[in-house]
Amino acid sequence: MQASEERIEVDGVELALHIAKPGAAEAPRRCLVLCHGFPIAPNVAVGDLAGLADRLAEEASWQVCSFDFRGTGRSTGDFSVGGWVRDVLNVTAHVLGNGVGEVWLAGFAEGGAIAICAAAEDERIRGVAALASPADFSSPEGGLEHLLERATALGIVHTPGYPPDPQAWEAEATRMRPLELIHKLPPRPVLLVHGSDDDVAPLLDARAVSDAAEGHAELRILTGGSHQLRHDPRAVAVLLGWMERQGGEAGQEEAGEEDEIGGGKEIGGGNKRGEGGGQTPG
Repeated sequence: MQASEERIEVDGVELALHIAKPGAAEAPRRCLVLCHGFPIAPNVAVGDLAGLADRLAEEASWQVCSFDFRGTGRSTGDFSVGGWVRDVLNVTAHVLGNGVGEVWLAGFAEGGAIAICAAAEDERIRGVAALASPADFSSPEGGLEHLLERATALGIVHTPGYPPDPQAWEAEATRMRPLELIHKLPPRPVLLVHGSDDDVAPLLDARAVSDAAEGHAELRILTGGSHQLRHDPRAVAVLLGWMERQGGEAGQEEAGEEDEIGGGKEIGGGNKRGEGGGQTPG
């Protein structure tokens, strides 16, 4: 397995990328872009998805790219829903411009919701897997009016006086609703993975997004699974299986189905309230 660190510029913001490639002699034509979610708490570093990228690249023989959204980790800038969507679109364009033929997205928590919104804008994105993802960006306190306050408290908005136009910032977030955009993805494959015991993004959100896809989404429910599906081995196994099916006629064979997956052992704090995309301390 080979890995490299890169940086790209988007809207005057620098994004930090980690790109993993399998040890195969020939470079893979397929790439999965991993999208993380919010930190689990203020002053907690964004979890690194590089380890997962390395594992998926090795086991699936794909190129896998993880990156830090603007306002998080090693990237600069401040959070906005539209900014995060543009980050995904530009990372997609970057990997497509560097020898990759096809791109899929996989996102955890808010990252999965962002991935759906990005795929709705760019048909070059071949499919989306959203794990423990909400149906919109309303805060747990209710409504988008709390989203900026929450983002600031979590440390992903840094600049004093940001945003310069709070109403435009909120309006942009209002337009980016996975529940209303998911219909633009089919016939591209959509995988929804959710824990039955998710106390951050309720299972009802996944069912609503699945229903909005009108039978074109594959919904997998992990019995006893929490919000931190990044640490649930069953979720990683489902994601690997989905990757294996892409590119062939079998890629959509299970769309429209709902399956509940039991068993398995949750690891890495899988029963704790937190973010599903590896937003763990350190």
